[in-house]
Amino acid sequence: MTTQKAAVGPLEIAYETFGDRADPPVLLVMGLGAQLIAWHDEFVAQLAGRGHFVVRYDNRDVGESTHLHDARQPDVAAAMGGDFSSAAYLLSDMAGDAAGLLDALDLDSAHVIGASMGGMIVQQFAIDHPQRTRSLTSIMSTPDPSVSPPTEAAMGALLRPPASSRQEVVDSAPEMWRLIGSPGFAHDIPWIQTIAGRGYDRGYDPTGVMRQLLAIQASPDRRPGLAELGVPTLVIHGEDDPLVPLPGGQATADAVPDAKLVTFAGMGHDLPQELWPAILDEISEVVSRGEQARG
Repeated sequence: MTTQKAAVGPLEIAYETFGDRADPPVLLVMGLGAQLIAWHDEFVAQLAGRGHFVVRYDNRDVGESTHLHDARQPDVAAAMGGDFSSAAYLLSDMAGDAAGLLDALDLDSAHVIGASMGGMIVQQFAIDHPQRTRSLTSIMSTPDPSVSPPTEAAMGALLRPPASSRQEVVDSAPEMWRLIGSPGFAHDIPWIQTIAGRGYDRGYDPTGVMRQLLAIQASPDRRPGLAELGVPTLVIHGEDDPLVPLPGGQATADAVPDAKLVTFAGMGHDLPQELWPAILDEISEVVSRGEQARG
């Protein structure tokens, strides 16, 4: 697969496409610090194989998309205390990147699917661009961080000092997965380490990740906006997620009229391969509802 780049305002957004362009478009948005490769190739292939034109991309500040090296230095400690003045952008700006990518691809609308911070971005996308949202799928996410604070161990993993070498990134990845991943399912350690190494090679930028974290913290509660949505909505959440606990998914589903909430026992803050068939079934169903709603 070939990674391409699209001009989105002053940024370049790196993206990849899969499947037949004539099929309903699905936009995949990844979470904090995660690159497009964090959407497992086989998961994406199966999604495309179900009759979807799939687009996955790197958010700003990660991977091969533009890194805002000239932005103000993020002050995470101040943000934890409620001072967001060092935030370089908000989730609404990141949702704007998604809209700009659709423009570059000449897509008037899409089914938007986001995981973790990506779920927050697609929630904001649906609020800001309802006419461009065919359906919304929010996975292991929340409408506001205060709804579902992480466990102490998960927060510690998130804020640990950044690795100083490629080897350290690769070696530490399984431990991060152990802390936040699914306790009820096996972890694919070779894949985890491969993706960690590829991520380092594609654009390792701990400061950029902190800018993304501040965007999460500085963005307003999305529940009022979600309450106004009229698009088919699916919320997927693990019942054993330590990073974004289950109340985050419940609050998202409660906020959106007629949203469907699907939870999985043993699922943490990842997408276990054993659950892919069920997850893909749910996504296909909400995409179908979105297509039917368009007439």
